[in-house]
Parts: sequence; C-alpha cells; structure tokens
Amino acid sequence: MDHRGEKVMWDKIFFFHTPSGLPATAVSHAQLPTVLCFQDFVRVFFAVRDDRQYSSIYSIDLGLEGREVKVLSESPVLCLEPGALGGFDEHGVFPASIISIEGRYHLYYIGWNKGATPPLFYAAIGLAVSEDGLNFKRTSVAPIMSRSEYDPCLVTSPHVYKDGELYRMTYVSGVKWTREVHGLQSHYHIKHATSLDGVSWQREGRVAIDFAPGETNIARSAVMKNGEGCYEMWFSFVGPESGKYRMGYASSTDGWQWVRNDRKAGIDADCEECSDMICYPCVFDFKGERYMLFNGDGFGRNGFGLAVLDRQRVV
Repeated sequence: MDHRGEKVMWDKIFFFHTPSGLPATAVSHAQLPTVLCFQDFVRVFFAVRDDRQYSSIYSIDLGLEGREVKVLSESPVLCLEPGALGGFDEHGVFPASIISIEGRYHLYYIGWNKGATPPLFYAAIGLAVSEDGLNFKRTSVAPIMSRSEYDPCLVTSPHVYKDGELYRMTYVSGVKWTREVHGLQSHYHIKHATSLDGVSWQREGRVAIDFAPGETNIARSAVMKNGEGCYEMWFSFVGPESGKYRMGYASSTDGWQWVRNDRKAGIDADCEECSDMICYPCVFDFKGERYMLFNGDGFGRNGFGLAVLDRQRVV
C-alpha cells in the first residue's frame, strides 16, 4: 500500500508443486510456506503430509531476482518431524514464523493433536532452534504457548517480529466450536502477544482482527512495516459469501489497533492453482522487492505459490 492508500496488486509469478519421489512419509501438500531470508537466496519451509495426514516440515531454497525464480535445491530437505506419542505435536508439525535471535534461528511451529470427534483438533505453538537454519532441535517437549483463558480451544499460526526492544506476535486464537447442520464448526480470530526474549509470551486477550458478520475463521497473519513506520497485515479469512478462504488486509499506526479493509489485499483466488481458495500469506522483502508466499486449493494440497508486489500497478 502506498502513502496515498491506493490499492496495489500482487502478481503471481511462481508455483512450487510438491515433487514426487519423496518418502512414504511425504505424499501431499506444501502447506503454510514460511520464509528465511539469506543474503543471496531464500529458504522456504512448508509442511508435507503423509498418508495418515500427519505432517512434517521440509524446506527448499529459492533464488529470486525480481520476477525470476530458480529452485536451488535438488529435493526438499526434512527439517522437523512430528513429536513423541502423547505429545502436543504427535500428529504433525507446521512451520509458522522464523527469526534470528542472538545468532540462532528460532522456528515457531504449530503442533497439533486429533480431537475425539472429527474435525475437532487441538493446536499449540512450539519452538525449535538452529545454528544453520536447516537442522532444527526442539527447545522443549512442551509448547511455549497453548490454550488459556483467552484462547480456550487452540492457539496456532504465530507471526513473530521484533519491534524496538519488544518481540510481538500475532497469532490465531480458537475461541469456540459449534454444532452446525454440516457438522462441527471451528471459530478463531487473531490476537496479540508480546515477549522480552522471544520465548516467554504474555497475553491479555487483545484482539487484532475480529470476526466480521458471518465469519467463522480468520487465519494466518503476516505483519510488515512500511517506509513511513506504519504497520500492514495480510491474513486469510472464511467469509459468508464464498465459504472458502480469501485474503484480507488491515493497517495500523501503532501495531495494536487495526483498521481492516479487505479490498486492499490485492490478491485473489483467480488462477489454476488457486481457483477455489487462497490462504496463509507469508510476506517478506528481498533485494528491494516485496513478495508473498501463499497456499491455494486444498490448503496447499499441490504446493505453494509466490507473488511479487507490483508497485507500478495501482487501481
């Protein structure tokens, strides 16, 4: 978004299709693409499911030069597997956000468990660290954030960034399940948390993006600051019109109070790989360009996409 508030557009430039030939533990999806930027390339982490629908985290390296994209990895690299029997991440792990803290890469990941009645599930936020950004080790068998009085059903999809001396997190907060004609329905939106060290997090139940009328699910957020010091957020939501995920947008002057205007998201479900839905944005800057990773149909069933912000095309 430029300083005049005009709507800028994202151009989809690349789609990574989950390759064949992976082991039996990796048969579908490249879900929740999450970036780690190095000087000359970017590493994208994503979750791949096995035939039981349990997920592990893999990564590939991409070379980016403007709109030119090159896959540098011969094949995806396994980075983190599901946790032990009975653990909070027994049934799968998903990447969510990664930042460097005191010389080590901190991967905030999602761990999940099946609920007793499908599609009921439980999710919490774990932390794994790495010296090289490839080989990760859990800091604990326990999550760093789980259900609370503010988040009674689940916590998932954290986006972590440093803002001055404070670490901030926008995360998905599950507030209830309801029984509908079609079955169980989850309800979750986006809340705030803060930390002084990136490990211990404080929550007060402050809502960042709340439900609009008829909405049930507001998912993964990506927060960026623009050149004027204001905050921008992209997220995905299920609205009453489509019943499928679409991209939303909000802006803020302080990172706490957000003004939502989904018409300014600048990207929609309008291509072969995302004709039914588009979701799970991960926004980052690299070599003077702003990019967005995203998932399409089937929550990334066939892979993930990459779009670049077209600063010249405004509507």
